[in-house]
Amino acid sequence: MDVQEVIRRCRLVAACTEEPGYITRTFLSPAMEDAHRLVRGWMDAAGMRVWMDAAGNLRGVYGDGPRLMIGSHLDSVPRAGAYDGVLGVILAIALVERRPPCSVEVVAFSEEEGVRFGVPFIGSRAMVGNPVMEEPVLQAIRDFGLDPGQLAGAIISADVRGYLEFHIEQGPVLDAAALPLAAVNAIVGQSRERVRFLGKAGHAGATPMNMRRDALAGAAEWIGLVEREAAVIPELVATVGKIDVSPGAANVIAGEVSATLDVRHACDDVRLRALGCMQEAARQVAAHRGLTLESEPLLNEAAVALDCVPVERAIAAAGHPVYRLVSGAGHDAMILARRVPASMLFLRSPGGISHHPGETVLVEDVEAALAVGARFLEAWRAE
Repeated sequence: MDVQEVIRRCRLVAACTEEPGYITRTFLSPAMEDAHRLVRGWMDAAGMRVWMDAAGNLRGVYGDGPRLMIGSHLDSVPRAGAYDGVLGVILAIALVERRPPCSVEVVAFSEEEGVRFGVPFIGSRAMVGNPVMEEPVLQAIRDFGLDPGQLAGAIISADVRGYLEFHIEQGPVLDAAALPLAAVNAIVGQSRERVRFLGKAGHAGATPMNMRRDALAGAAEWIGLVEREAAVIPELVATVGKIDVSPGAANVIAGEVSATLDVRHACDDVRLRALGCMQEAARQVAAHRGLTLESEPLLNEAAVALDCVPVERAIAAAGHPVYRLVSGAGHDAMILARRVPASMLFLRSPGGISHHPGETVLVEDVEAALAVGARFLEAWRAE
C-alpha cells in the first residue's frame, strides 16, 4: 500500500457516516458497521486472521507467537475530520502488507471519543480487563449482535508484548516547528467536573442590580478566574467548554448555570493543585454573590508516561529530526499502557486543525510515518 492508497482508504472510511455531508461515526452505530466491513476486507487481504471481540473491537493477527499490537480508533466526534484515529488503523494495515519481520496484531478500537454514551475508551478498556458495564453500553453491544457476557474474551493475549499507535497531533506545535513527526513521551492527566451556580431567577427589567442573585454573572466571573489561573502555570490547560443556562430567556435573570471544567497537565500534582484553586475560586464567587454552589466530578485520569525511546530511535533511523511532545489529548495508548509498554508517534496536523471537517495530513508526513513504522518493526523484540 502506497501513501496515496493510505489516504484514499481514510477517505473511504470517512464516507461511513451517520450524518450525510459530515463525518459522524459513533460506537457500534450502523456507520461503524459500514466502516468495519471496509477495514475487515483490508485486513483479510493483508493475510491477517480477523475477528471482532465482544466490545466491538475489530482485530487481526499477522504471524505467530509474541507480537506487537498496532492500532487506533474508528469512532469520531460529531462532524469530524477523516484522519483522527482512522489514519492509525490504516497505517497499521499498510505496515502488515509490507510483511514485517515480527508478528503484529492490528486493532481498530470501537470507541475512544465518548460521544454516544459520554464514556470514553470503551474499546480499549475492555482489552485491559476494565470494561464499561453501564447498561446502555451493554444494550448497544447486544443490539450490534455481540454478547457482553463474552467481554472477558476481549482482554489482550499474553502474546501481546507492546503497543504502538500512530495519530495526528491534533494541535499546532509540529506545524509551527515545520516538523513532520514527534515521539510522544507522555499523555496528560485530565480532571473534569460539572459545576453548578444556583441563584434566583427574576425579571430582567424589574429587579435592581443590587438585589440580584445572577447565576450567569457568577459563572462568568469564575470562568475568567479559571482562565487567569491556567495562564500562569506552564503547560497547564483549563477549559470551560459547555454552559447550560436556566431559564435561558433574554428577559430573565439566570437562576441556574451548569458549566463543565476540563483541566489537564502532564504532572498530576500540578493538575490537582490547579483544580483545587479553581474549585476554591468557585466557592468564593458563590459566597460573595449569594449563590449556592454544587460540583460533581466527571473524570479523573492520571498522566501516563509512554515508552518514547524506541520511537525516537526509529525516527532517527528513518532520517528525520527527533522531537518529543506531550499529548494534551487522551488516546487508547494511555489505556493499553496499563498492561504493556506503549508508544506513540504523532504526525503533523496542518494548521493545527482536528475534530473538524478541515482536518488533513501531508502526503510526505504519511510517507515519513510509514518509514518510521518500518524501522520500529525491524528493531522491535518481544521482552
